[in-house]
Amino acid sequence: MSSLPRRAKLQAQNVEPKDEFSFFSELSSGSEGDDKEDSIWEPQKKVPRNRKQPATKEPNRKPGRRAKKNTAQVDDVSKDVAVKEELNSPVAIGNANLEEKNHKLSTTKTLKTAARKQKPPAQRARKKLKVDEETSQASPSECGDSNLEMPSTSTTWGDVCKKEESEDDFTFHQSPLKRMKTEACPQGRPVTFPEGASSVKEEVEMNWDIVQVLSERTNIELWVCANIIRLFNDDNTIPFIIRYRKELINNLDADSLREVRQTLDELRAVAKKVHSTIQKIKKEGKMSECLLKALLNCKTFEELEHVSAPYKTGSKGTKAQRAKQLGLEGAARTLLESPGQLNLLSYVRPDVKGLSELKDIETGVQHILADMIAKDKDTLDFIRNLCQHRYICIQSSLAKVSSKKVNEKDVGKFQLYQNFSCNIRNIHHHQILAINRGENLKILTVKVNISDGVKNEFCRWCIQNRWRPRGFARPELMQILRNSLDDSFKRLIVPLLCREFRAKLTSDAEKQSVMMFGQNLRQLLLTSPVPGRTLMGVDPGYKHGCKLAIISPTSQILHTDVVYLHCGQGFREAEKIKRLLLDFNCSTVVIGNGTACRETEAYFADLITRNYFAPLDVVYCIVSEAGASIYSVSPEANKEMPGLDPNLRSAVSIARRVQDPLAELVKIEPKHIGVGMYQHDVSQTLLKATLDSVVEECVSFVGVDINICSEVLLRHISGLNANRAKNIIEWREKNGPFINREQLKKVKGLGPKSFQQCAGFIRINQDYVRTFCSQPFDSSGQSQGAASLTSEKLGKKKSKADVTLTPNPLDQTCIHPESYDIAVRFLSFIGGTLHEIGKPEMQHKINSSLGKEGIEKTAERLETTTHTLQVIIDGLSQPESFDFRTDFDKPDFKRSIVCLEDLQVGTVLTGKVENATMFGVFVDIGVGKSGLIPIRNITEAKLSKTKKRRSLGLGPGERVEVKVLNIDIPRSRISLDLLRVL
Repeated sequence: MSSLPRRAKLQAQNVEPKDEFSFFSELSSGSEGDDKEDSIWEPQKKVPRNRKQPATKEPNRKPGRRAKKNTAQVDDVSKDVAVKEELNSPVAIGNANLEEKNHKLSTTKTLKTAARKQKPPAQRARKKLKVDEETSQASPSECGDSNLEMPSTSTTWGDVCKKEESEDDFTFHQSPLKRMKTEACPQGRPVTFPEGASSVKEEVEMNWDIVQVLSERTNIELWVCANIIRLFNDDNTIPFIIRYRKELINNLDADSLREVRQTLDELRAVAKKVHSTIQKIKKEGKMSECLLKALLNCKTFEELEHVSAPYKTGSKGTKAQRAKQLGLEGAARTLLESPGQLNLLSYVRPDVKGLSELKDIETGVQHILADMIAKDKDTLDFIRNLCQHRYICIQSSLAKVSSKKVNEKDVGKFQLYQNFSCNIRNIHHHQILAINRGENLKILTVKVNISDGVKNEFCRWCIQNRWRPRGFARPELMQILRNSLDDSFKRLIVPLLCREFRAKLTSDAEKQSVMMFGQNLRQLLLTSPVPGRTLMGVDPGYKHGCKLAIISPTSQILHTDVVYLHCGQGFREAEKIKRLLLDFNCSTVVIGNGTACRETEAYFADLITRNYFAPLDVVYCIVSEAGASIYSVSPEANKEMPGLDPNLRSAVSIARRVQDPLAELVKIEPKHIGVGMYQHDVSQTLLKATLDSVVEECVSFVGVDINICSEVLLRHISGLNANRAKNIIEWREKNGPFINREQLKKVKGLGPKSFQQCAGFIRINQDYVRTFCSQPFDSSGQSQGAASLTSEKLGKKKSKADVTLTPNPLDQTCIHPESYDIAVRFLSFIGGTLHEIGKPEMQHKINSSLGKEGIEKTAERLETTTHTLQVIIDGLSQPESFDFRTDFDKPDFKRSIVCLEDLQVGTVLTGKVENATMFGVFVDIGVGKSGLIPIRNITEAKLSKTKKRRSLGLGPGERVEVKVLNIDIPRSRISLDLLRVL
């Protein structure tokens, strides 16, 4: 081991810094500059040492001495075999920054473990780096003043960043606890970043910039991607970002933000997998400089699999590896660099297998060259770019050898794809998912076809440009090179491209399917509630009868029963139903769309037509009962409705889905609601994360009254989870209702970060508070005297509670507590008071004030942003019981029924969208079978522009006017044309 430092020193001195600099320039392709890149990707453990050293002495360091010092440190830290390999690697060390980067890329897990033992606890605690501190805390020499306005999308990365105008603004490298305690955020001023601060340091580093790649894949500006990464690193939720940090994300919607987060997670997963592969290969002693560079350039799992496959444990090795073991690598490189000096006959060894004949040597050289070509980044970039401009098709056909377990009915379902061919740029997402399903069932055989023209152009480019020998090559050597190109393209490159194409198509289709599911779920959750009605829920059935449940306007269960409508007892049961409806003054019946739905609907429609329920004017509606059976046997249902039969719980759930769809549907796992497409074929992890995020978004934006909401609903609020929701309910039961939002800070487990994320979405009804508080409000909205609880409820924190038990009318609005100071100053500016919130006079004062100066100048006067001021204006203008779901569609109540046989081509009907897919929209037109509006019939001109839309296109719950185009009674298929959205 004593010779190791000496060898490292000699290597460092024998290589010119210029060559090394060019090598690292290639290594970090895609970056803006070597010096800047080195400072960005500097290892975290090096930061304290660099700051201690004077900047003026840095140019005077001798590379050789520094290399020796570093080598000695490595030698002292660990004596593992991996250390020998890294110190003997031909990578030179020219200056401090490049040496640190090289050290970072080549350090093994053994070194990290040993070095961690010598680090002080303070450094060890800072190992996990979320945000580049040097970026967030820009130095005075690099920074100036900064505005709160959004950075220009035309800002170049070479421009210097501007310093924050206020030092009290948010800093994303601090812990949430410290930030909240010191109140580093001025009231109402959102977090801002320097315009030039585009670099985000990742925990696992690669040769590519994650912000740059994220921007390319999502087609979003660089500065927006950098801000999004910082916001997610700081544990901000999507609802909080969308409402209170809108200026940082350039007004992106929730779906776009979710897409960015999914892509970010994918890139981080690739980086993590790459580094675990590097450590594994190093431990086996197979790592080389070129392999390390190729691994760190990987951006997808397919690229990583292609590069690392030959080095997997248990692999027999590739043809190229076996040829290298015979010593033919030098011949392959000589063919490219100095073909005139190559004599293949000199490699002949009659007694060695693989070298006994000239033909074997040519084959070995060919395999090595093919491997070099297939792993060359420039070559792969060229062929990928070439394929983007050429015809590449995906083909599916009926499998020749089908499994015996395959059902003939399943084979018939894939009739459209038994002889299918389509350009990969034009194929639809649902077609990809269908083909994949058929392939998984072993019904279809799928392949990607790359034309011969692509191969010919690729080989011509390689011969003339990238792989052209540097000197005159004899015809037999050129033939070896051509054979290598053919072999590389056919055996290595084409399979790689096919895997990439299939993986990309499948990934995009799955994401689109999940996004469509999320959009449908959002529309379903935001269906307008029907409050103030007593409802009868009906869970239809044949043999076991129809389950009935009558619920009050406050969702309390008034009565449950079972009636047998389809067993010859319909007339006798009609008397029971009429008596129940009259006794509870119920005029609305909600029927689940499950088994016997059609017969139950016809039964009620007949009674309504004969005016059987007079004097009540009874109407009915059909609602999806997807997930009701699963929920009825869940622990949540047992806790909510103890002692009630599970079948009757389903009827209760069906009725509540009309009364308050959001509050009821959040109790059911989203994937069981049944508004998706190919939901069982997509990534279940991605599906669950997306649907949970959509539920959190809907619940948060609607808001909850914390004093009356259920624990199930509360756990879906931004920043909360099951444990925090449970603690809030327990605190409420022990101490009484919440008087203001500040009391949330007293709940166990609800820290400053959780409070910041959830506070704006929690409402405190002021009428409820007025009845609880002993003192009424004065004209300013403050209570007269101290509103206090009993000493028994306050306990040890009585003195602290007295300070914060003053009701605040702003707590009933969507205004975040961080903006209360701005809201009060705005009220003073317009001459309003807190007790006028939500009243017409408040709206008049706001309109009058903004009409004079405009919202931009008013925001400047109040020293806040336009987005923050707009949230304040909305909060002050909206009535106390405001629910934006009332703008959307209500259930379609009916009194009569239409049969499928009654339909005629050209008939114009109204219906309700049940489900939206990528190939069309299914509409319930009241005939027992949903009709399909093909996607080609849904044009932008037919969609409502005045109506508030929750997503692009149509979604569940929307009422539409359609025309019947075709009726296929034997197959029960109805084709519709969209006329307009009602």
